[in-house]
Amino acid sequence: MIELDGYSRALLEQLMRDSRQTVQQLADAVGLSPSPCWKRIKDMEAAGVIRGYTALVDPETVGLGLRVVVEANLAQHSEDKVRQFEKAVAAAPEIVQCHSTTGESDYVMTVLVADIKRFEQFLHDTLLRLPGITHVRSRIVLKELKAEVRLPLPGPAAATAAPRRARRRLR
Repeated sequence: MIELDGYSRALLEQLMRDSRQTVQQLADAVGLSPSPCWKRIKDMEAAGVIRGYTALVDPETVGLGLRVVVEANLAQHSEDKVRQFEKAVAAAPEIVQCHSTTGESDYVMTVLVADIKRFEQFLHDTLLRLPGITHVRSRIVLKELKAEVRLPLPGPAAATAAPRRARRRLR
């Protein structure tokens, strides 16, 4: 775990809110000058805190109207079988999330497809053919209530960022 100070947490909050902000906008928002702001961002990228930048695309608007949560169990949990399964999951673009879990299911996946007919095809052509699969349970998502991509960062927010913004407004 990497220890983040208030400025770094504030920068991450800003980047998670909108990663298209300029360094100047980020610097203004967190109360730093652009050069140290840019350096902190580069340091967090190098340390793996920031893994990358992406656009959030609405699935329905691009024809992916059906979200299915799939639970799967493997027959064997040998290193080789698990590696084969995880490689096959990584190669299936319809599987947008996959988590190894405890409890009744070995894996919980989120699948995005166009419709129920496409899911049936995906189920038979891909899911049931994944290496080592013995049991699959699927649940159609009726409504997404929350899909947050911002992380709840531990620790207090940057205490110095707010006073600087407040001072600028008073001028």
